[in-house]
Amino acid sequence: MSTTARLAGKTALVTGGSRGIGRAISRRLAQDGALVAVHYGHDASAAERTVKEIEADGGRAVAVHAELGVHGDADTLWSAFDRALADRGADGGLDILVNNAGITVPRRIADVTEADYDRVFAINTKAPFFIVQRGLDRLRDGGRIVNISSVATRVAFPAIVSYTMTKAALDYLTLALAQELGPRGITVNAVAPGYTETEINPTLAVPEIRRRYSEASVFSRLGQPVDIADVVSFVASDDARWVTGQWIDASGGAHLGV
Repeated sequence: MSTTARLAGKTALVTGGSRGIGRAISRRLAQDGALVAVHYGHDASAAERTVKEIEADGGRAVAVHAELGVHGDADTLWSAFDRALADRGADGGLDILVNNAGITVPRRIADVTEADYDRVFAINTKAPFFIVQRGLDRLRDGGRIVNISSVATRVAFPAIVSYTMTKAALDYLTLALAQELGPRGITVNAVAPGYTETEINPTLAVPEIRRRYSEASVFSRLGQPVDIADVVSFVASDDARWVTGQWIDASGGAHLGV
């Protein structure tokens, strides 16, 4: 992919930006010219690898560490963000926030424990809420917030019920923020992947599951992280200045016939 300049001079933060879909988003925003803060929770080597890949492609990136789902996580994240940008000689302003970090709980309702429930909501829903809240004074007018949702919020998928509930909550946050931040020219949208091939999805190693997930798309293939990153790149750009409060299906038409 050739580098563009449509995000030149912009600063982006991608939570969970070191692996999977987040890594692809980080790389694409950097290719578009943004300085990208690649957030990670536990895997420092993955974050450093992503930063080096971006720099090898001629882009700019910094790694930012903060464990999400724990007390004070948003404040820790923003403090790390401020330090990382100061080290680069950049101000602490932000133009693009991508709330991508998340975990799943592959259990039906009967098997979800209270600890499971609390943790998935803490990381997938509470953390983005307070990251936005604490970040509003850094987010410049005309900025972008992109929440990574899931196509599962539009179909019944009992096997991941608690996870899907967190994403449904994020969908509502998208609507509320779009209304509140519109006067500042800030757009807020949700991008919803479907079945996507990443190294952190072990179920795809099972041939029958892989076949079933592939056939859910009208294109008869799994999504790739770059498929999602390209959509995020659009809504993060000025081309999407008139699009806000939207839930954008990036699932390859998964379950259209259901």
